[in-house]
Amino acid sequence: MSPEKAKTGCLVLAVQGGATLARAAQAADRAAKGALRHALAGGDLAEKAGSTLLLRDVDGLGAERVLLVRLGERDKYDVAAFREALRGLGAALKGLGAKDVVLLVADFAVGGRGLPWTVRHAILGIRDAFYRFDQLKTQKKPAAPALAAVTLAITGAPLTLQAQAALKEAVATADGIDLARTLGNLPANLCTPSHLADEARKLAAQFKLGIEVLERRDMEKLGMGALLSVTRGSRQPPKLIVLRYNGASKKKKPLVLVGKGITFDTGGISLKPGGDMDEMKFDMSGAGSVLGAIRALASMRAPVNVVGVVPTCENMPGGEATRPGDVVTTLSGQTVEILNTDAEGRLILCDALTYAARFDPEAVVDIATLTGACVIALGHVATGLFANDQKLADDILAAGDDAWDRVWQMPLWEDYQEQLRSNFADMANIGGRPAGSVTAACYLARFTRKLRWAHLDIAGTAWRSGRDKGSTGRPVPLLVRLALRQAGRRA
Repeated sequence: MSPEKAKTGCLVLAVQGGATLARAAQAADRAAKGALRHALAGGDLAEKAGSTLLLRDVDGLGAERVLLVRLGERDKYDVAAFREALRGLGAALKGLGAKDVVLLVADFAVGGRGLPWTVRHAILGIRDAFYRFDQLKTQKKPAAPALAAVTLAITGAPLTLQAQAALKEAVATADGIDLARTLGNLPANLCTPSHLADEARKLAAQFKLGIEVLERRDMEKLGMGALLSVTRGSRQPPKLIVLRYNGASKKKKPLVLVGKGITFDTGGISLKPGGDMDEMKFDMSGAGSVLGAIRALASMRAPVNVVGVVPTCENMPGGEATRPGDVVTTLSGQTVEILNTDAEGRLILCDALTYAARFDPEAVVDIATLTGACVIALGHVATGLFANDQKLADDILAAGDDAWDRVWQMPLWEDYQEQLRSNFADMANIGGRPAGSVTAACYLARFTRKLRWAHLDIAGTAWRSGRDKGSTGRPVPLLVRLALRQAGRRA
């Protein structure tokens, strides 16, 4: 597409350091007889990456508006600057009022990343900016006229099949992220274990997925004593959701994703402090990410087999609640002394991980807002990664970098297992304050010794606090990329 001929509500063009127009912007500037360079000479576009300058009715161009977006200095333009440019672009588009936009996407490419990567991240960045959760408000903020379409245009190069696949993948991934975010943002009185099961059933009906929902009596028959110990204080019935997407040959072993689904976590008898306890509605973010990832993969008809296993319940105090010091028997037959009822995520996950083995998986990845200790270790940037198979860990690290949904590998050494020693059971459910995220992973490792397994601790990355409080939808992008890369799709 020639930028000067684009008939659109807004034409988005890139500007590098100083007043240097990117390739497509140069072509538009020639058609506009230097109007873009003249506007830049006025100094109204700040040097910071993500800064924008809006021009209207530029002679010689078919667009109603031109939005110039600063990429930053050319020699410093990297993924971080690219993401800043997308944030600035998204913020500008939200209040623009244009019905359609043409984005000259190739000019935004980061060196070494390629066009498909740029397409994926451009779409995800714009979709992130336009996500809103206001369905529970009676008085909604007035919105600008709806943006109906964004066209990613390329000049001087053919549109490759890889770029088209990246477009399809990005839209599906964004839909999956939106689902995970919305489930996370819903309050716990609405997003109950039964609600998660209903959402899984909707996905199954929409995308023709296999589904099974185990009830309390099913878990009792199986012997899921750890999972059932967590839910004893709640009036909400627990669920174990199994969702299957088969996009590859039946001979292909599935990737099993296990998502922690504590829809509200009071800590149980080991009651949490009251401050910020409202954020414990996000404790089902692992479950939301599994549902979101499967939705994305099914929507794009990815050539993969994936099984989602979601153990979900509430952790509440009450007369029937599990007490510190109680001993329970897990589905694996191992016994656990529960020293702290607020270490409940690992209790529901250990039974779900044992259950996951029946699917003869290629690999198992669990996703959980598991420990505050991981937040202390890694903050809110990187997800904690633990794995008993280095090849699987390397695949997750590569997928995280590709999706820019990054992880950091932590140790899973046998040396830490001593902290889980119990005088009264096979193990305790906590190992004390030192290396809390590591001992939590070591606990789960006792139930996955015969599996290729990885654990993602998303306690620091699943949601934001403060003014921008809300679910992030992470690690849906990572999970989608992991599944696709294991199917051979690297671009």
